[in-house]
Amino acid sequence: MIVYGPVPSRRLGQSIGINNIPPKTCSYSCIYCQLGKTDKMQIKRQEFYKPEVIFNEAKLKMEQLKNQNKHADYFSFVPDGEPTLDINLGYEIDMLKQFGIKIAVITNASLLWMESVKNDLMKADWVSVSIDATDNDTWHKIDRPHGALNNKDILNGIIEFSKMYKGTLVTETMLVDGINDDEDCIKYISKQLSLINPSKAYLLVPTRPPAENNVQRAAKDRVLSAYKIIKDMSGTDVECITGDEKEEGFFFTEAVADDLLSIASVHPVREEIVDELLKKRNADKAVINQLVKEGKLLEFSYEGKKFYRKNIKNI
Repeated sequence: MIVYGPVPSRRLGQSIGINNIPPKTCSYSCIYCQLGKTDKMQIKRQEFYKPEVIFNEAKLKMEQLKNQNKHADYFSFVPDGEPTLDINLGYEIDMLKQFGIKIAVITNASLLWMESVKNDLMKADWVSVSIDATDNDTWHKIDRPHGALNNKDILNGIIEFSKMYKGTLVTETMLVDGINDDEDCIKYISKQLSLINPSKAYLLVPTRPPAENNVQRAAKDRVLSAYKIIKDMSGTDVECITGDEKEEGFFFTEAVADDLLSIASVHPVREEIVDELLKKRNADKAVINQLVKEGKLLEFSYEGKKFYRKNIKNI
């Protein structure tokens, strides 16, 4: 299923996910990625799915929402890999605009040095770009980029895009303990933010099981320090997302198993949230147990909590 949700989002309200990239095709292999390590590293754009397939699934989703008197605030491109690798991204955004819903794209920004990527993202209403580090060494440690990528080109591409873009531009910085949470690294990031002037800079910490077992969230005092440094140095509006969001409002049809797999493919879900969802749909926990038994759903523990995530190698 390419189109899933809506999924409740702290930043975007009720968000219909567009999973336009197969797992796990990406230009980075970030140490904190909740989808695990990248096994298909690439920077060449290509077609993955026919745009008409995405449009038809979106149309069906909109009909389902209408029948249940539900709504959506955004279509969000937040797939199993880097969304800008999709060479049809701009065309797909144009097609989805027919539904009268805003379009968001969450990108790692690694391809923003390409003019075609800039042009595609210009069509979106809301764009989030990742800036985990600006110095080369830290960038390689945390994002583990494709070997052909150049950090300077990416940072310049973000600056160029920010000057042209008319929509809402925000940034994401994932703070990982001992990697990019020191004062010098944050100051470098602040300098970049002062050059692009985003509407908001989001500081995040890993709250779901990451790709690497030794990855831990930055300490609270480091997060607060980063908040202050960025705000003071760049003048950017900063917001921290460091806890478990209230994950109420997931949209489920009668096909509970399919819906769970769709959401868990890009959004690992905590056990208590899954239990609550099953309760609301009068579904038995056996649904989950069967998916785990079949290897379609994986159980993970992180920071003392159990999560469910789709097994992207079993599709």
